[in-house]
This record gives sequence, structure tokens and C-alpha cells, in this order.
Amino acid sequence: MIRAGRLKYVQTMADLANALGKSLGTVRNTKPYAAAGHPEPISSPGSRAQLWDSEQTAAYYAGRPVPALPPAGDDEDLLDRQEAAELLGVSTSTWNSYKYDPALAEAVVVVPEGPKGTEHWPRRVVLAYKNSRPGRGTGGGRPEGSGDMVPRDQILPRIAELLDTDPAITLETVADTLGIAKFPTAQAGLAAVRGRRIADLVATQPGLDPKTAALQLGYPPITHRSALKAADQELRARSVKPYLRYVTDYLIAAGVAERAEAEVRRLDDNRLAAALLLTPGQPAPALVWDERFGWRTATNRRHPIGKHTDTAPEGEGIRYLGTSLRPEPEELLDALLDGRKGTKRPAATADGSAGGES
Repeated sequence: MIRAGRLKYVQTMADLANALGKSLGTVRNTKPYAAAGHPEPISSPGSRAQLWDSEQTAAYYAGRPVPALPPAGDDEDLLDRQEAAELLGVSTSTWNSYKYDPALAEAVVVVPEGPKGTEHWPRRVVLAYKNSRPGRGTGGGRPEGSGDMVPRDQILPRIAELLDTDPAITLETVADTLGIAKFPTAQAGLAAVRGRRIADLVATQPGLDPKTAALQLGYPPITHRSALKAADQELRARSVKPYLRYVTDYLIAAGVAERAEAEVRRLDDNRLAAALLLTPGQPAPALVWDERFGWRTATNRRHPIGKHTDTAPEGEGIRYLGTSLRPEPEELLDALLDGRKGTKRPAATADGSAGGES
């Protein structure tokens, strides 16, 4: 974990290489950090990205005594996903379902900043989430004529807990245990959580076939079709998130975007889109990225993406920005702020065809 007040001292492997005057490849190959007495990483043992405290490593390489870190347990400690899951007493796969809750999503700290950073959460936020979770259901199903008995934002985390216990759990058991409708609530929820876990496994084992991953996770063959579809959607969504975070961070730093993550949505035809709200006084209330058409301005702040259409949305107040589907943020910002730039129709489309009209 990153101890309270130590964020500025976080050191990645690339930072360590720079401090040693060596290339990143050399450090990866020679592994000086594995030497006896070298400061331990501050990242979890299971983390893919190792992090150190730069004050500790600087002292070590200078031959000075390595200073101790502050004790763990402060409310402002930053926990990675393994540590957050451990604090809640759940698996990391279940935490991956929890982290989409707004209370957690809004508090995430990416270390280091950028598309390759590792997500962390303040201990106080994780504890607050833990204390706010409703108690487990005791069965009995959903009374006739009533709505779902579990709050909507808690359905997926609760299903994740049930899957921890029984990967082959049935729709009937989920519906009865949580007091939710079998169709579509339990069915869609089970598929979504299984899909995320398949995506997690595929991400950690490059080359692993999603269907093989489903079998390894213990999911019954009858569930594979919906789970694999959900996994495909999840993997595609994850593939665009680094780019969207990169653009969002840039626009936030420039003062034109609200401080919030651009959430990826799946449209009716399985296409992906995301909306980014802009600060007051900008040329548009929001920006929308659509994997078919790239970036455009939106005229509605409350529902910026709007209804799905097969063709690119057009009309008053809509400008398509950038010369490609994924322009650099500098190009996007320049086009947003200059009303003379942009087109009425997208300059590029997902099928590679050109379009656009100034």
C-alpha cells in the first residue's frame, strides 16, 4: 500500500531505472531490486506493476540506513485492488464488481497518473463502502408485485459474493437469495459478473481462450453463451479505457472537463460509447466518443449520448472533432475551442471510410 502522505514518493520501475542511470530493460533483466536488503515494494505481491518508496531506495543505493515507512492503518493509506479486497474479505474478482460503485469510482487514485497506472483507493473510502453495504439476504425470493429487494447498485456485488461461494450457482438460487427477479435481473447480473471474471482471467493469462477460461472458473456450459458475450463486451470496453482516461485527464488538467471518469457504455448494437461532461462556459455541455465515429460535441448535458442510431448524429450544435477515431487530446482540445474547426459529419468511421464536411 501507499502509506498516508507518501504519494509523492511513489517510484515505478521506470523511475527506479532513471534514478540508477540505467535503461528500463536493463533493470528488468538484472533485477537489482531483488538483492538482499533492497527495500521491499510498497505494491501488493500480486500486483502486476511494482512500486517502491523513492526515499527508501535512494537511501539504499547511497549506502545509508533505509528509513522505515509510517505504520499502516491510516485512513489516507492508498490500497490497491488486492488490499481493498482483503479489507472487505472478498476476492479480487468480487472487488472488480464493487469498484464500479460511484462511491468507489469517484475516489479512485491512479498511480502513476496515465493509462498504465494502477488503481488505488483511500482506506477511509473502502471502509465507508464496507460499512454502508446492506446485510446479506436470507432467502424467500421476491414478494409478488414488489420491486427488487436489493438496491440496483448492489446487485452485481452481491451476485459476485454468491459466485465466490458457488461458481455454478443457478438463476433460481440467485433470485431467491437476493429477492430479485429471475428475468432479466438475475440472468443479466450473472452473465455480467461471469463475463468480468472471464475477462480478468484472460487478462492475466495472455493467449487464454475465453471459453477455456469459463471452464477453468467452473461455469456450467449452459451459461457459456451469455457469459462469453459479456466477456467480449468487457474486454472491448477495457481496451478503450486507457485512451479515454488519457484524454479525460488531459482535458481535466486543461480546465475544460469535469473531474469524473468517462464511463464506457454499450449501445444496443454492442457498440461502445462514452460521455465526458465539460465545465461551464465551454463551447458544448459535453463530449461524446463513439467507437464508430470518434469524438463529437453533445447538446444535452443530462443525456449526452442520446438514443442509438445507425448513422452518425447530426444537427445544430453537433461538431465532429479530430481527424481520426482516436485523436490525441491536444488535437481534440484545439478543435473543441476553435469553432471554425470540426465537421458536421465524422471525418473518419470505424469501417475506415472517410466522411466529414466543414
